[in-house]
Amino acid sequence: MSMTMSRTDKVADTGEQTGQPKAVWAVAFASVIAFMGIGLVDPILKPIGEQLHASPSQVSLLFTSYMLVTGVAMLITGVVSSRFGAKKTLLAGLSIIIVFAALAGLSDTVAQIVGFRAGWGLGNALFIATALATIVGAASGGVARAIILYEAALGIGIATGPLVGGVLGGISWRGPFFGVSVLMVIAFIAILTLLPETPKPAHRTSIAAPFQALRHRGLLTVSITALLYNFGFFTLLAYTPFPLDMGTYAIGFIFCGWGILLALSSVFLAPRLQRRFGSLPMMGVSLALFAVDLAVMAAFAENKAVLIGGTVIAGLFLGVNNTLITEAVMISAPVERATASAAYSFVRFAGGAAAPYLAGKLGEHSVALPFWVGAACTAAGILVLFAGRTALAHIDDHDPAPHSLDEARAITVGDD
Repeated sequence: MSMTMSRTDKVADTGEQTGQPKAVWAVAFASVIAFMGIGLVDPILKPIGEQLHASPSQVSLLFTSYMLVTGVAMLITGVVSSRFGAKKTLLAGLSIIIVFAALAGLSDTVAQIVGFRAGWGLGNALFIATALATIVGAASGGVARAIILYEAALGIGIATGPLVGGVLGGISWRGPFFGVSVLMVIAFIAILTLLPETPKPAHRTSIAAPFQALRHRGLLTVSITALLYNFGFFTLLAYTPFPLDMGTYAIGFIFCGWGILLALSSVFLAPRLQRRFGSLPMMGVSLALFAVDLAVMAAFAENKAVLIGGTVIAGLFLGVNNTLITEAVMISAPVERATASAAYSFVRFAGGAAAPYLAGKLGEHSVALPFWVGAACTAAGILVLFAGRTALAHIDDHDPAPHSLDEARAITVGDD
């Protein structure tokens, strides 16, 4: 009996030391590619506009359509996965991305790319919402070990997306779209062959649950705060490449630096600041610093060095805020955490989908105006957070477990 237990323990230890099952690596690889989509198109925004004769506001609709569909789709991903199972949902999401990324690469007009990016958003929502739970279910070494792997995939994807976009975009603006499609085909084959079928959840999710959750003031406060600072976030992401007016490689490296700081601060810096100063104070400070950063970029919008520095350093503030605000979502209302996450994502993305288009439109009249508006909206988010602080007073009494499953899920949804 004791010998059997000892052998089992050794097998478990060996599994933790030698690595994860192939199914876990297959999903993790696909996750990296999916997260690349966040900044992949940044380096090619200006080339698309120049070669397809489109204005900045028209090109920025690539983000708007993607965000709008992603936000709405987050309401149904739980419904889909609870009825068809994780593997089928993952493969469906990957299939949609493969098709629509390739179609975007074959497009001849900005309108076509905008439409195909919307389809891409649907596929991404289905995949991302399911990937985390799949990795946790298949990984060895426990939930914490699986979450670390998943956060690593998130960080690698966010940081390398602009870099890959810059390299492939240097060949042709179509390159990043075709590159994603090819990589997702590889991921599809890997998941199809390496990931075993998973049982369907016993509990089916209701599509009405996220709307009901928004009746709670704490959750609504955090969601509206996120919606407002999204105007600053996507001004930075969707508009800054135009006043920078640099080559695809340069834009790729700049946003790669932004992504590295965002990933590092979200995983390592945010928990330390939270333990020392509390969630609400640090959310307010990080938003204030981001608003100041955007205001400095507005004041010196003609200075490329300031725009580059402001873009990169913004990753620090956004990484801290994303982690803290999405954790606050999880404990802001007495509802299931997956439901709270879906409600938050719907408000943040569906409501903030106008931000990229607005930034592009304002930029056609004044190079600095989008940054001023982004700074003002971010500052308004601080006011909303302050006004609803009584409904969120309990979150600083919460002692969060490091690398919790629900926190990682929310951060993923919040950052995409």
